[in-house]
Amino acid sequence: MDTMLLPSLLNRFVTYLKSQGKSDFTVIAYKKDLEQFVGFLTSKEKNDIREIKKEDIDAFINKLLQDNYTKKSASRKLNSIRTFFRYLKNEGVVEQNPSLDVSHPKYSQAPPRIFSKLEYRALRDLGKEDARTYALIEVLLQTGVKIGELANLRLSDIEEGALKINPYGKNPERKVPLNKAAQKSIDDYLKIRGNTAQDDHLFITRTGHPLLVRNIRQIITRCFREVGIENATVNDLRNTFIAYQLINGASVEYIAKIVGHRRLSSTERFLNLVKEEAERKERLGEL
Repeated sequence: MDTMLLPSLLNRFVTYLKSQGKSDFTVIAYKKDLEQFVGFLTSKEKNDIREIKKEDIDAFINKLLQDNYTKKSASRKLNSIRTFFRYLKNEGVVEQNPSLDVSHPKYSQAPPRIFSKLEYRALRDLGKEDARTYALIEVLLQTGVKIGELANLRLSDIEEGALKINPYGKNPERKVPLNKAAQKSIDDYLKIRGNTAQDDHLFITRTGHPLLVRNIRQIITRCFREVGIENATVNDLRNTFIAYQLINGASVEYIAKIVGHRRLSSTERFLNLVKEEAERKERLGEL
C-alpha cells in the first residue's frame, strides 16, 4: 500500500504545510531537506516509513557531516525530519517518532561582534561627511533595526520620536524609539533629500530610486574599510545597539521588543557579553 511509502508521505506533508499558510520559502526548505533524507533512505533500499529507525536518521546526519555540511546545517535538517515525523504521528501514520532519540550535532555559535567605543565613534565621525551616510549609520546604531527594515522605511514611517517598522520576514509591525541623535540625522538628510523625489522611500539614490539592501551594505562596508574596522558586517551595528542598551541597564524584555526578537533567548545571549564587558571595566578601574 503506497500510503506508507516515503515519497507519497512527503507530498502529503508538503500539502499540509501549504494548508497551514507557511511561506513558499519555508515549504521549499522543508521539501529540500526531506527529499535529501528520502534520497539517502532510498539508497539504503528503505522506502516504507515503518522501516525507519533511529539508526537510519543517525546515519543520515553522520553522512551529512562527512560530506562537509556544517553542524548547524545538519542540525537544521534534523529539525525538518522531526517536524515531518511529528506530523506523521499526529496523523496516525506512525506510532513513534524515532527522530526524537537522535541528538543534534553540537556546534558553537560565534559570539556577536560588538564595536568598541573607539570603533563606534570613528564610524559616526566618518559618516558626518555625507548626510545620507550619516543617517544610515545613526539609524542602524541607535535603533538596532535590520538592514532590510532600513531599506523598507517610507517617509510616512518617520514619527515624532519613533520609527514605524513595517512587517519584515517573520517580524510583525513594531514601533522603535528614535533618540535625538538619530532624529537629527534623519532631519538633516531630509533637507538635502527634498520631497520632490518620485519615490516615498526614506533612503533613495542620487537619481531618486529606492536605496536597496545591497546599496546600503556597500556604503556601510566602505565606511568599515575607511576607518579600519575589520571582520564586521552591517548586522554588527544591530548587535552593538543591543549590547550597549543592556550595558546601560535596559531590560532583556524591552530590548527584545524593540529589535523584534521573537525569542528572549536571542537577546539573552548578549547578557554574557555585557557581563564580560563589565568585569573587564572593573579590572581596568573604569567603573
